[in-house]
Amino acid sequence: MAAQRTMTFGVIVGNRGFFPDHLAKTGREEIISVLEAAGARVVVLSPEESKYGAVETYAESQRCAELFKKHAEDIDGIIVTLPNFGEERGIVDAIRLSGLKVPVLVQATPDRSDDMTIAVRRDSFCGKMSCCNNMMQYGIAYSLTTLHTESLTSPEFKADLEWFSAVCRIVKGLKNLKIGAIGARPAAFNTVRYSERILETAGISIEPLDLSEVFGRINHMKDSDDAAQAKLAAIKSYVSTANIPEAALLKMAKLGAVIDGWMKQTNCTISAVQCWTSMEEFFGVVPCTIMSMMSNNLIPSACEVDVPGTLSMYMLALASQTPSALLDWNNNYGAHPDKCVCFHCSNLPKHFFAQAPTMDFQAIIAGTVGKENTFGTCVGRVKAGAMSFARYSTDDRRGVIRGYTGAGKFTDDPLETFGGAGVAEIPQLQKLLKYICREGFEHHVAANFSDVSKSVHEAAERYLGWESHYHPELED
Repeated sequence: MAAQRTMTFGVIVGNRGFFPDHLAKTGREEIISVLEAAGARVVVLSPEESKYGAVETYAESQRCAELFKKHAEDIDGIIVTLPNFGEERGIVDAIRLSGLKVPVLVQATPDRSDDMTIAVRRDSFCGKMSCCNNMMQYGIAYSLTTLHTESLTSPEFKADLEWFSAVCRIVKGLKNLKIGAIGARPAAFNTVRYSERILETAGISIEPLDLSEVFGRINHMKDSDDAAQAKLAAIKSYVSTANIPEAALLKMAKLGAVIDGWMKQTNCTISAVQCWTSMEEFFGVVPCTIMSMMSNNLIPSACEVDVPGTLSMYMLALASQTPSALLDWNNNYGAHPDKCVCFHCSNLPKHFFAQAPTMDFQAIIAGTVGKENTFGTCVGRVKAGAMSFARYSTDDRRGVIRGYTGAGKFTDDPLETFGGAGVAEIPQLQKLLKYICREGFEHHVAANFSDVSKSVHEAAERYLGWESHYHPELED
């Protein structure tokens, strides 16, 4: 898997002069310490650039904005900390003048009920409301901590910082995103139709590649090609390939090398692939292992040219910094109303399996195109653990992007089947299934071993401007 990225936060320390301004000094020092201890970089005014390194006057807002502009490419999000009431105008002016369009978290430090003297009383409880009111007036989207006031050193703020960091990664990761659509949508899958134009309004571009071009590039590639041989070695180290013909493995290696080269050439970050049946009939393997390897390296690749599916996978992967898979909401699990079988045939990333997967043939379409043409699936049982799921799609009739997300878990309930499969337990699953069917969502869903669904919902609804449904529901 790819290494986790270091977060960079622009910090605005609020201050209002007729409140105890020594609290701004200690508040600045405290948030720097907390963020750096969490492994983040901090962009904040120094005490030489403003009083205590805080923001109060318009001139200080201007200096803060200029500092943020210098680091605009690095800043993932802005954290507004209120060690006292804070100057509401100074905060919003700094954000507006910076020109940054990143998530904003508003934190207020609590007063001590046993010490409310004029020398130490913060009033940040009240100041947070004024700050948020001004952000609303200025049209600045913002996020709130779990508790209205939270100590920077509290477990609550630690959890909120992790949540907010995931929100920031999603928003930044989708900026100017290019998705590779490799091959045509399978004719039988109307369900994965989508609108490129609607995605383009969100800054997401689609780069198509016809399978004929893929096969043509493969035909021009020698067996001894360095990229093909490197990919062949990577396949053999990634998954058990016992009993798989060497000729099939070499085809997969060339396919992987061509896709890698094309994505680098076109600056595509993620992909969706026409995985059947043209691939099997006219080339002779399934692309599942190649797609599994990409997804395992946090470069999601979805089946059946499901572009919104890989987008949903990527949102979860950005949030959690772990691999995502695309699954079918596939079967009931006996008479358990809150359990179901999630399945694909399978290109699941290795990260998803309880034990190391093995390479096999694609059992579903082997009867149609022949077993010898379907080698390349990654077969195994999905492990038990926390699960976040998500599905965002284009609603072409209304011209919007909409979707849903939520949390559940994969279980270790017994299951005997083929492909890549696991049992998922979702609270109020029947309610979710009715929502999916009533709203006309696809049977594909992105899944991730994490608890990041609330970050996905916040990013989608508050910062991306998409319609987002959280299952079962949020208090906020």
